[in-house]
Amino acid sequence: MVAIALFGAGGKMGARLSRNLQASEYDVRHVEPGEAGRTHLRDELGIDCVDVPTALDNVDVVILAVPDTHVGAVAHEIAPSLKPGTMVMALDAAAPFAGHLPARADLTYFVTHPCHPPIFNDEIEPAARDDRFGGLHARQSIVNAMMQGPEEHFALGEAVAKTIWAPILRSHRVTVEQMALLEPGLSETVCASLLDTMREAMDEVVARGVPAEAARDFLLGHMNILAAVIFKHIPGQFSDACNKAITFGKPTLLRDDWKRVFDADELSASIQRIT
Repeated sequence: MVAIALFGAGGKMGARLSRNLQASEYDVRHVEPGEAGRTHLRDELGIDCVDVPTALDNVDVVILAVPDTHVGAVAHEIAPSLKPGTMVMALDAAAPFAGHLPARADLTYFVTHPCHPPIFNDEIEPAARDDRFGGLHARQSIVNAMMQGPEEHFALGEAVAKTIWAPILRSHRVTVEQMALLEPGLSETVCASLLDTMREAMDEVVARGVPAEAARDFLLGHMNILAAVIFKHIPGQFSDACNKAITFGKPTLLRDDWKRVFDADELSASIQRIT
């Protein structure tokens, strides 16, 4: 039986993973330093935590469900206790990309991250439709990267990833560098910034007299149809007026060199700020 040590088991992310791992056939050892997290695991899931030496005793996979700023410190702390061939699994590319994992060529480093449930889906159950984060009821895709280690270890990493992020829509294999392009590059620097700008724009039209509920309904409705067409979820084309608005709007809203956020130096600087 594959033994898994889950660090940060009682945190916001770790508790979700703990819940999904409960139904698996893995031998899971839960590590949680916070009293509130340990209490939550015990009272809500019936899980008792163990100390670090117990968790790492002949362990096969270590999952670091800890904040990005702590990944490096935790990994360096436990590395001396890990046998060669142990898989260390990070849940975000930031710390691995920044070089915060120990220089242990005999360890396998695997990175996995959820895509989260898509805007366009066919979920029927209310609980699945309302599961925006994923990992509970709604299907979501995931991305996985083998940073170092023997190729045959990828199957184990992907199997564990599919368990902790279940239910799964699709599983994609990428590199750590590609995962960093996806996050923070695509998802946070670009998508989150533009969405936050749209929220500011909505607040601005409300400040200029549009009823708040009307502005919200109008924006979210247009986001739905515009996104469906732009991302080719449905066939369609924009009106001439809309195309002209885009042509003149983008130069007003965006710098000409905005794609530099994906350049290696910019991406590295962004990840350094995160970690």
